[in-house]
Amino acid sequence: MLDRTADDMARSTPYEPPDAVERLAAALPGRLRDALPAVIRTGSPWPVRVDVLLDEGLTEDDVESWARAVSVLGSGGDALDLAVRAGRVVGVRGRAGDRVNHGRLDPRERYAWPAGGDPAHRLTRPLVREGGRLVETTWDDAMDRLVRRSRDLLAEPGGWGRFGFHTGGRLLLEEHYTLAVIGKAGIGTPHMDGDTRWDGAAASAALVAGFGCDGQPGSFADVDHCDAIALWGHDVPAAHAVLWEHVLDRRRGASPPALVAVGAAGTPVAREADVHLAVRPGTNVALMNGLLHELIAGNRYDPAYVAAHTTGFDRLWRVVEAYPAKRAAEICAVPASLIERAAEVIGGSARLVSAVGPGFHASNQATAAACQVDNVHLLLGMLGRPGAGILQMSGLPSGRNALETGAAGDLPGLRNWANPRHVRELADLWNADARVIPHWGPSTHATQIFRYAEEGSIGLLWISASDPVTREPALARVLRRPELFVVVQDVHLTPTARLADVVLPAAAWGERTGTVTAADRTVHLCEKAVDPPGEARSDLEILLDYARRMGFRDRDGGPLMRWEDPESAFEAWKACSRGRPCDYTGITYDRLRAGGVPWPCAPSSSHGTERLYAGGRFPTAPEHCQSYGHDLATGAELGAELYHAGSPAGRGVLQAADFEPSPEVTDEEFPLELTVRRIPPSDGPEEAEEKPVLEVHPADAALLGLRDGDPAVAASPLGRIEARARLTGTRPGAVVLSLGSGVPAEVALAVREMTTTGWDPVSRTPLRTSAAVRLSGTGAEPAAVENGEGGEGREGREGLRSAASRFTRVLPAGGTAVGTAGAAAEDGAVPGALDPGVPAAAGGSIEAVERFEGV
Repeated sequence: MLDRTADDMARSTPYEPPDAVERLAAALPGRLRDALPAVIRTGSPWPVRVDVLLDEGLTEDDVESWARAVSVLGSGGDALDLAVRAGRVVGVRGRAGDRVNHGRLDPRERYAWPAGGDPAHRLTRPLVREGGRLVETTWDDAMDRLVRRSRDLLAEPGGWGRFGFHTGGRLLLEEHYTLAVIGKAGIGTPHMDGDTRWDGAAASAALVAGFGCDGQPGSFADVDHCDAIALWGHDVPAAHAVLWEHVLDRRRGASPPALVAVGAAGTPVAREADVHLAVRPGTNVALMNGLLHELIAGNRYDPAYVAAHTTGFDRLWRVVEAYPAKRAAEICAVPASLIERAAEVIGGSARLVSAVGPGFHASNQATAAACQVDNVHLLLGMLGRPGAGILQMSGLPSGRNALETGAAGDLPGLRNWANPRHVRELADLWNADARVIPHWGPSTHATQIFRYAEEGSIGLLWISASDPVTREPALARVLRRPELFVVVQDVHLTPTARLADVVLPAAAWGERTGTVTAADRTVHLCEKAVDPPGEARSDLEILLDYARRMGFRDRDGGPLMRWEDPESAFEAWKACSRGRPCDYTGITYDRLRAGGVPWPCAPSSSHGTERLYAGGRFPTAPEHCQSYGHDLATGAELGAELYHAGSPAGRGVLQAADFEPSPEVTDEEFPLELTVRRIPPSDGPEEAEEKPVLEVHPADAALLGLRDGDPAVAASPLGRIEARARLTGTRPGAVVLSLGSGVPAEVALAVREMTTTGWDPVSRTPLRTSAAVRLSGTGAEPAAVENGEGGEGREGREGLRSAASRFTRVLPAGGTAVGTAGAAAEDGAVPGALDPGVPAAAGGSIEAVERFEGV
């Protein structure tokens, strides 16, 4: 394959920030910006650089057409165009005029586009289970089985509660909304969640807690205007490579912003940062409390903004007063001088941008830690103006849409399930019975849905565009229960799909039309470029077909869903969003063909809304807010009465939280702290071949007799993994497991099994980012850790063991933990990833399915 971007990739594009007039212009509403003279730049000054990659031997002249698309490999929302020739996708090009990426492509985007187009690795016909095997069938047969099971369940008393839905980040907005209406108004089940529970729930919970709704305050364009950037647990090069290029280009230009970062040592972010804090895993809240203490005690905050636009300051100070820099430093294992220096940089900035990543969102006290970042910006008044904003990032491409539409989480339109008026709004919109819409409690989170499926209270589990078995190994045992009817709707024959009763082949990226909303609220249009292979259908077609066959009706006897195609589904969603913080009513497909538009966007708006909360106005009024709040320590719902008592109406809420130690602590047997990080993707596909690496401090390596490049074993009480040791500048006492972007599924599973399963009390996010481990050369460890047991008498460990701990790690000579033995095969080994007799590839033929099913 010819990489036409090779020269461009090596060329950065440094630039200087806007001047004062341009910054003022950027803060104006869209209609006023349109009236400014052309000499005043109103867009981002980040230079355009168009990346192009085509099949070998092709030039842009050979391309027959270009189809609009947006990346589905992350939440950055990079706009791109797919090159089409002879009915297939032959290349990709970054879109020059897009507000997010300015023509650039993430390395993953340059090499991901060919994968979906190979029919040999795709599901092309529906599959149903017959005699223990998955066999091909017709769409009518597959849908008839699904509808028959659905009607049988609904005929039972409380049958609406027998349905569970789990969705992934591949669905488009229109598909998410259709799924939400089916579940919440057609069936009436509260059991709807998805991959956002693992990636995005804590970010969402923190935004709701601080600002009243799950609306991202900032914009990627804030990088142009800021004079300081803070990265909180966000390994940007690995997760959002184009955003990292944006940061570096700004840093290489005139008047570069300062960079403060919290995260693992030895990363590109750590090397680039002016102040870097490699805190002990699980101590983010202690660090943030120390930083907030320094800001307040040093009078480095905006008292006038706090008094006029926030609530909760007195309680916040009562908590953080106990965390001077010295105490926070002792907890976090970083020098107090670094905390003080970070406070100086952040408190001394005029325009601060923060980006928060999984180092906060998937760590101990996830929501509480993310809330403290909100607190920093509320204290400084750093919201709603150019260069002052927060980006609480996730990794899912359409995770925002799943949450906004109600397909995962609570009610559509960022509505409050506990607010009767919000429920009535939906009932009126859908012309449905308000009693059917689930509002007697918060929606059921994903892990509880799986628990209900295991206990038998859920009889039908429909999984769309997600492969949860590779995330939760013990789920395979649950999906095998004969009483549970499992439907999987996906592009490939995933390990989860192999366990289904009905498998529905779905269209992939570039094979259907719809919209995706990026992390900064920018809405993009994806247009169908090519037809899906075989009989595969778009997710929207599948869902609408199910609704028609089920005969879902409104109160007047008409169809519950009156839309029939993506654009009419989008128009229906716009009506649902009207008047809510995520108002889409001014966005149309025609407007999106000209470029992305950030919500909220009323019909009178020409550009949407670049930044939220200008003037210190927040959607926290009880009649408008998305939630009445939670206790950050216990996760308990506060309720309307307590929320009213806090008088947050229109103000940002400063959320205080004491530090609570992680249950994962080191001891004599497991003395080192392991954390996991992703290696940034390279400019070529060879990254997928890279093996995992265990990064060790030279002093720790010397004590263990390890040299650079030696094979080493990291073992926790729950599992183990073998990888090459690499001596780096990571923090003493810490081990960093670095994984390439193309890490095999069995390696990812091994990592999940050896880390603790904890829970964030507010977002209910499973926390699997760290573990206490011992490290040794391969010659000093046994070949396997039986049943995940790591020693005797480890107090508190038993409560942390999960069903996944039964899996045994086998260490082959190749240097990577793969496979399982013993109880795994009968209790739920992950097919394809852990069974050596089954191909590990995502795709597979029907013969491969039969070989597996016959095992």
